[in-house]
Amino acid sequence: MRAAMNMPAPALLLLVYLSWIVVGTALLMLPISSTEGVSFSDAFFTSTSAVTVTGLAVVDTGSEWTRFGQGVLMLLIQLGGMGLMTFAVIVLSSLGLKIGLPHRRYLREEMGLASFAGLVDLVWTIFRIVLICEVIGIVLLSVVFVPEFGWKNGLWQAAFHSVSAFNNAGFSLFSDSLIGYADNPVVIFTISAQFMVGGLGFAVLSDILSLRKWGRFSLHTRLMLVGTLALVSASCLTIGFLEWSNPDTLGMVQSVPGKMQAVWFEAVSPRTAGFNALDTASMQDSTALFTMVLMVIGGGSTSTAGGIKVTTAVVLVLATIAFFKNSGRMKAFGYSVGLEQGLKVMALLTVSLFVIVTGLFVVIATHPHLDFLNAAFEVTSAFGTVGLSRGATGELNDVGRLVICVIMFLGRLGPLTLGFFLATKTPPRIKYPEGAVFLG
Repeated sequence: MRAAMNMPAPALLLLVYLSWIVVGTALLMLPISSTEGVSFSDAFFTSTSAVTVTGLAVVDTGSEWTRFGQGVLMLLIQLGGMGLMTFAVIVLSSLGLKIGLPHRRYLREEMGLASFAGLVDLVWTIFRIVLICEVIGIVLLSVVFVPEFGWKNGLWQAAFHSVSAFNNAGFSLFSDSLIGYADNPVVIFTISAQFMVGGLGFAVLSDILSLRKWGRFSLHTRLMLVGTLALVSASCLTIGFLEWSNPDTLGMVQSVPGKMQAVWFEAVSPRTAGFNALDTASMQDSTALFTMVLMVIGGGSTSTAGGIKVTTAVVLVLATIAFFKNSGRMKAFGYSVGLEQGLKVMALLTVSLFVIVTGLFVVIATHPHLDFLNAAFEVTSAFGTVGLSRGATGELNDVGRLVICVIMFLGRLGPLTLGFFLATKTPPRIKYPEGAVFLG
């Protein structure tokens, strides 16, 4: 234990998440977990998808897993969404044990925060937010599911989808996800509200709950809220325009309010939620490409979402504006953003693109029959821990499944964690003269 606590933070996070994937795999392989038994490949893929809160599935969640197996998935989703170190701190704190510096260091690394200030308080804020949001989700979804499935099955459906939605997992007990409820406002808006709240980030939610005034919000919270609003607005307009007359997607929805509702859901879901109210495989290629961009961006830092994060995309835009204005600093809402943040964005994008392109290359090389767009969509979905698919998941062989598992794993931990794990920090001993490099 002492040796583990002395490990570098990125290395320990890799080890902890991998350990839980192995535990989940073992539990899912138990005879009590499945109706007809599953292979190691099926169990490992499903466990990885649950711990990384992705939602990609190689077996039907509702029919292939027993109630016990679905309960295991719920536990893995909850642990993966909240963060394993976050859960560990809650347990230790509940037992009255001291939260030492090593725990705080690993927690800060997992949550992507810059300082140790208020970490334990933030953890308990996270716990309260998770509990309240999931309970509210269960109550609202029960209004629909209990009359349809009865008390026992209806409450279970509500609980499973509430946990899956808030943690941005995208697992559903229905074989067609939420297509059957595309015109049900209670289901659509409850589920979407949950994964949007979960995707904002716990630091943002803490600011909103404690400060309550725009002028008192941190720069991160302001950028996150504005960036989210801009992305949602652009997504609704774009997807609505591209799919409105598609007979296989929005064209199947009869009423205009129903179409608007479906547009909303499909616009917000790709930001790592993974639920779908329309057939993803039937969308226009242009819509699929736009969805891939949304999946790469993802949600907010310190959230249950994946991707490079909204604030990263916003800082990238600010850096571009600053460059063309020949300004030495990035500015937003009366604050300046330092050069280090810009360099961090560049590093994150570079590592992210490397992971996506490398994964796509291996998948295409080992699956020559697979459609390129479907393969690219699958890899991007895995990296963003989204869980949307155009049907490629079921066509993957063992090599392809392993590649997707690795990408999901790296997507959940974050590209920078991988970069910090691989990099060696050494203080510069020699200062070199600056040289000119021609770019662009």
